[in-house]
Amino acid sequence: MSLERSENRTVLSIDAMGGDLGPAAVVAGISSSAKINPDLHFILHGPEAELRRLVNRRRALAGRVEIRDATDVVTMDDKPSQVLRTGRNTSMWSALEAVRAGEAEVCVSCGNTGALMAMSMIRLRKLEGVNRPAIAVLWPSQNPAGFNIMLDVGADVRADARDLCQYALMGVSYARNGLDIKYPRVGVLNVGTEEHKGRAELKEAHTLIASLADDANFEFVGFVEGGDIPGTKCDVIVTDGFTGNIALKTGEGTANLIGTLLREAFAYTPLSRLASLLALTSMRRLKKRIDPRRVNGGVFLGLNGTVVKSHGSADATGISAAIKLAFQLAQSDFSKKVAARVASTPTLAQDETKPSE
Repeated sequence: MSLERSENRTVLSIDAMGGDLGPAAVVAGISSSAKINPDLHFILHGPEAELRRLVNRRRALAGRVEIRDATDVVTMDDKPSQVLRTGRNTSMWSALEAVRAGEAEVCVSCGNTGALMAMSMIRLRKLEGVNRPAIAVLWPSQNPAGFNIMLDVGADVRADARDLCQYALMGVSYARNGLDIKYPRVGVLNVGTEEHKGRAELKEAHTLIASLADDANFEFVGFVEGGDIPGTKCDVIVTDGFTGNIALKTGEGTANLIGTLLREAFAYTPLSRLASLLALTSMRRLKKRIDPRRVNGGVFLGLNGTVVKSHGSADATGISAAIKLAFQLAQSDFSKKVAARVASTPTLAQDETKPSE
């Protein structure tokens, strides 16, 4: 099954395996995206016979999917070190290879995060000058763009001051190209906003990022707190992977809790059930706004290629959201712009702090 040629097409490489709901959810998600966007084409990786059956049931995918047979699957329990030794025949490896070979613009996978990052670093390689890649996510916020960017949320639990500074620069590039924010505001997550608070590496990062703000064309707002993550104080929140991942999982859990509590509250009495009917439109709007599936997709930053990590439990709606994000990044030539941003600050690898644009 080969792809139809189209001058305006955008090809995405999709790992069909590894998610909690299996390849059926992935195929349903890409089909939903294909119905909306005629420029999307896909290279789908996994067991060919199974994928072909699923794809053939979706009219929207006719002539828009190439299937690459990959018999092995990276499970959620596999250790990254083990996958690097034995994973050459997996759908995840195959999906990354398509990006590495220039056949697709972005790789999308809902598989094992640690394995995907390790494999991405081996196959795509880090950008020159990047010490630690980061995972960036979109966080629903009160800002005009509707989202804030937070990174890192789990690529690496360790990050020194220079790593945090690079996260800031990559986050700025993401804000410009993903959210169309011309002059992003950057904050560093801390236990308080005062400059004397926090660990030594956070204080050093504060100084480094502040020194780069003018030349890199962004505003540095200093330290921010957890309450600012969904707020209006900044557009990019910089933190280490340990803290960021805890914040992300806490946010997802809180959104689910709010939904459950609202349903219970409206079902409490006959009068409250009537009130829920009157507020149905507003409730649907709120549900859509806080639904974690609709902002599904963390972006791996700092690699020679773009990788979008979908949530492991993503359903068709979540997969479609990750596909939408991948398409937007492909359209903006995101990977090259991040590389240019990192390359413009070579002094981070040394003891200086001023970049040359």
